[in-house]
Amino acid sequence: MQFQSLMNSNVLHFRRPRCIPRVAQKALLAVVLFVVCTSSAHAQLLNYAESGRPEAPGLELLQEEPHDLIYFTQKSGGGWVKTRLLDLPRREIPASPTGSLKFSIVGVEQQEFVAKWTDIENIDFWEKRLERETAERIKAGDFVGAYPFLSVLIRDYPARPGLRQLRTEFLWRDAGRRAKNGEYGASLAMLEELRRYAPEYKTQTVLTAIGALTDQLMEQLVSDGKLELGQQLLARLEKEYRGQDLSSIKKWNARFLSMAEDKRDQALAALEAKKYREARKFSRESIFLKPDIEGGTELVRKVDQIYPLVNVGVLQTATVLDPTRLDNWAARRAGRLLYRVLFEMQGAGPEGGEYEFIFGDTEQSPDRQRFSMFLEPERLPEPLNQVDGFYLADVLAGRVKSESPTYFSPWAAAVQAIGLDGPKRIDCILRRPNVLPSALIQVTVDGSWFGGEPGSPTGDYRRDVVEGDVVRYVLKGEPRTELQPREIVEIRTESAADGVSKLLQGEVDVLDQLFPADAVRLSSNRKVRVVNYPLPSVHMLVPCSDHEYLADKTFRRALVYGTNREDILNGELLESLEVPGCRVLSGPFPAGLEDNDPLGYAYDQSIAPRNYEPRLAKLLMTMTAKQMESEASRKKEKPPELKPIRLAFPPENLSRIACEAIRSQWQLLGLEIELVELPVGRAFPDPGTADIAYVSAAVWEPIIDARRVLGPEGMAGSTDQLVGLGLRRLEESKNWRDARDRLLDLHAIAHHELPVLPLWQLVDSYAYSRDLLGVGSDIVSLYQNAEKWRLSQ
Repeated sequence: MQFQSLMNSNVLHFRRPRCIPRVAQKALLAVVLFVVCTSSAHAQLLNYAESGRPEAPGLELLQEEPHDLIYFTQKSGGGWVKTRLLDLPRREIPASPTGSLKFSIVGVEQQEFVAKWTDIENIDFWEKRLERETAERIKAGDFVGAYPFLSVLIRDYPARPGLRQLRTEFLWRDAGRRAKNGEYGASLAMLEELRRYAPEYKTQTVLTAIGALTDQLMEQLVSDGKLELGQQLLARLEKEYRGQDLSSIKKWNARFLSMAEDKRDQALAALEAKKYREARKFSRESIFLKPDIEGGTELVRKVDQIYPLVNVGVLQTATVLDPTRLDNWAARRAGRLLYRVLFEMQGAGPEGGEYEFIFGDTEQSPDRQRFSMFLEPERLPEPLNQVDGFYLADVLAGRVKSESPTYFSPWAAAVQAIGLDGPKRIDCILRRPNVLPSALIQVTVDGSWFGGEPGSPTGDYRRDVVEGDVVRYVLKGEPRTELQPREIVEIRTESAADGVSKLLQGEVDVLDQLFPADAVRLSSNRKVRVVNYPLPSVHMLVPCSDHEYLADKTFRRALVYGTNREDILNGELLESLEVPGCRVLSGPFPAGLEDNDPLGYAYDQSIAPRNYEPRLAKLLMTMTAKQMESEASRKKEKPPELKPIRLAFPPENLSRIACEAIRSQWQLLGLEIELVELPVGRAFPDPGTADIAYVSAAVWEPIIDARRVLGPEGMAGSTDQLVGLGLRRLEESKNWRDARDRLLDLHAIAHHELPVLPLWQLVDSYAYSRDLLGVGSDIVSLYQNAEKWRLSQ
């Protein structure tokens, strides 16, 4: 072999082998090979050989830098060399080359070599190797292996003459392989890509294949009950293949029409039999299957007019009915449907919550030490118009007495005296100025207030029957309007995604709670309306047992450092979508939805959430263990054992996903974690069944809710002296400035002492069909305006 090395303007001549003794030739070759193979610390492959051909690297070829292969003639000594990409016109060997070719050997970039064209037998160009590798793999049916080579060609050599043929063959043949394996969706995607990329390629054959594939895919979707996806696919096919006689379109239009007609006939039969629930179900299923079915819309309206009924999709049905529950979403939601609350929160204002006194009006003296309630029964509906001022005064007084089952310490600490000025006025004299006394008396009003049974409802509805995952609430009196729903039916969905599917199919009219990412996606659908609740939920982990390690604040701090909250929130819960107002928290209070939001009056923005630092978490865990060992040794006792941590969560997928992620991260710290799924309707575990609970809390009025979350009788059951001092100072606030300053102090205390482990706040949302009117757009609770709901006619 013969070529020259050019370096520093000095030419080193390697003569033809026939002019050099064989021993000398081999010695020179050894020197070159040594330089070539050792010049780079990363060189792993032979870049030069005296004879033969390079070994085929397979897929590893793509891990090498792009290069060409020059093969030398046997007359010149044979062999080959791997070079940097050659700078030749059109990247081809000239038709009649003369003179010499300059090139750089891979791994010896600092030198340039020269070879005569007459000594070169062939050049294997990089892009041609990629094409050859792609074609061979396609021919062998190795589409997984062909794809990386084809991708590089598409990226780096989009104008190659043979690329279009390679790409079309790949799409066509791989689509056929996938169809044989039952991968109808993937096969259809490849055929449609082929049709877009090369519409001239086997046009009718491709169209026939698409028709057969979509037929199979539609059959599969309908068999699996995924009618919504089937209809979406059919609608897309009609739009994109209009006028092209796609066989599956005609077939499935007829099939859906037949199914819709069957449902319509069932609805008519149920209506004649006065089985209104069935009639409603079948009539809606009919127009879902075929929106333009003859008489379909009129039938739905007729059923709704005779028996208005609203289906509500929920993640949890309620087993406890309490509109004032802080930690139980289902209890708050369903409780509001059955019961009224003495002071109902309507929203948030610049100075805390805005409350409505359900029996009339209120007034607070300028010095904030007298709070008066004026009863206006003549303006109230049944049974609220039966209110008795003396009974109400007794209820308020009962919350002051420590021996009373309704005792509430913040109210007792605030009130000095309760008096009546006639049967329609109650005056509460306060010990000190109070910024928001109405928040202290959110008392559930049941039928016993008006001579009925304790626990009997005072709202418009009562619970009727519970049938598995379905709970029916029926109107308990005469409807306020002709179109007021006679029933509100809660249907528990398997997941938030299942709820979205049911809403789009018309199986439910309302979803009470959306997965944040689903809310973003669903907001673009014209058939439904997505609305944010005005107040966010605060998510936290609450210790709830005598687990000795969890009782130690250093260990709790380790758990916070060992939890990548940003990653769980943004990656798992928000699915990398931007949702304003959702953020990681440093304390147990909401941070507001934007800068300077009055909702965040209790949140100290200067306290940043702890970062994810697993090494620090491990160090703090070790410190905790050493401290406990030292304390046990001092007391001559056995040190406590680090037992498995039982993490409880409500039975819905948002909490489940979050807790599974937390478990995985805590396991990386060497902890043993057991997940405990709570029964349906439960939000907090029974004593002894879990060690720490995932809680989504409605901390909407921190000035009152602080004790309900952090106090000895609250969720955390904290007996920490600093926490207790912070709560007492808060309750002694005389004005809003005092209250806010002391809440910020309490935030700092909670951040340091960690009676609860703060996670994040979420902006919750609900969605409903645009056929449902009167829901409202600024409601704190889903059923806040339930008596005004009506289905459009």
